[in-house]
Amino acid sequence: MTAPKPKTKRGVERRAKILAAAEQVIGEKGFAAASIADITRAADTALGTFYIYFSGKDELFRELVEDMGQATRSQAAERISHTTNRLEAERAGLEAYLMVIRERPMQYRIVEEARFVDPDAYRTYYMEFGQAYAEQLEAAVEKGELAPGNAEVRAWALMGIAKTLGERFVLWEDGADIDRIVTEAHKFICNGMAP
Repeated sequence: MTAPKPKTKRGVERRAKILAAAEQVIGEKGFAAASIADITRAADTALGTFYIYFSGKDELFRELVEDMGQATRSQAAERISHTTNRLEAERAGLEAYLMVIRERPMQYRIVEEARFVDPDAYRTYYMEFGQAYAEQLEAAVEKGELAPGNAEVRAWALMGIAKTLGERFVLWEDGADIDRIVTEAHKFICNGMAP
């Protein structure tokens, strides 16, 4: 059973505070080790108040995964909106994705943990992203901005590049030069490895 969304400004703010605390606590400790008491303590909220907003830790976790998807898509859409063609959009989208990981590393870890904690949420996260991405690539082919090809395969390949670069250069390395990484990856995306 899903708890109803709050109707007052104070309720919306309290719920957001619980979500932010949960992102930090679950991101640091992992789903199994993080308790609702840990989360409410970090949110400076009474334990009983948690259940006004969430039916349990599973619902909260699922919402954190969904929120990461929304944050990533909205930030990418914002950056892409300023580009003039699909290849520029690829660069802007990759940069936006890496910045989301840098700004919200705990939430990224939560999405990765969802593979085991909530496989349906994990699958939905990537399937929704992949479907929207493939549609954008198909539209770019129709405009003549990209060569014809299988948009779904391309979308998943590009997502794999972004995900792996995010882990290696953003999560595992402090202060990585995102512009340098994006520039190199973008050259590869545009030109491949052929001489």
